[in-house]
Amino acid sequence: MPNITLKAARVNAGLTQANVAEKLGVAVSTVRNWENGTTFPKQPAIEKMCELYSVSYDYIKFNV
Repeated sequence: MPNITLKAARVNAGLTQANVAEKLGVAVSTVRNWENGTTFPKQPAIEKMCELYSVSYDYIKFNV
């Protein structure tokens, strides 16, 4: 299975950065930083994003 970026996973799930930020309880800038590889999400956020995006951890390619 090919890996996709966090942004692609989010877009495929039909969510905006603001949607994800709200559901995870973080700032939109935090989601943006995760997606562009400036910072790396902690394990609880990764698990929640995988659930939100309906993908497994192995499917997402992290930029950091």
